[in-house]
Amino acid sequence: MEKELQPHNSSVLDEVIACNDIAVLNDEFLVQQLADYINQLILTNFERLVQLLYRIDVSEAKLKYLLKENPNEDAGRIIALLIIERQIQKIKFKKEMSENERDDGGEERL
Repeated sequence: MEKELQPHNSSVLDEVIACNDIAVLNDEFLVQQLADYINQLILTNFERLVQLLYRIDVSEAKLKYLLKENPNEDAGRIIALLIIERQIQKIKFKKEMSENERDDGGEERL
């Protein structure tokens, strides 16, 4: 019966985690799908949500602050935007590291 309560499965989260395209991550439809999934986790499996946020490395302090400062906003959307923001940070970091390696020619400097 619990499966019927969950219109979205974790595939939307998997898609966000695997995505390397910032434009795709900023797509409103994807944000809304992720927010819907997060809201279902809040209602049905909060422990799983906490584990996911830890694994993705979402800032707990920032999350608490945003939820406290925006009590009338959709918590799922706030969390979804934080997840996407974190993924974008990871993409930018990987791109910077890749560019630095190319600039260095892959050699260690003394």
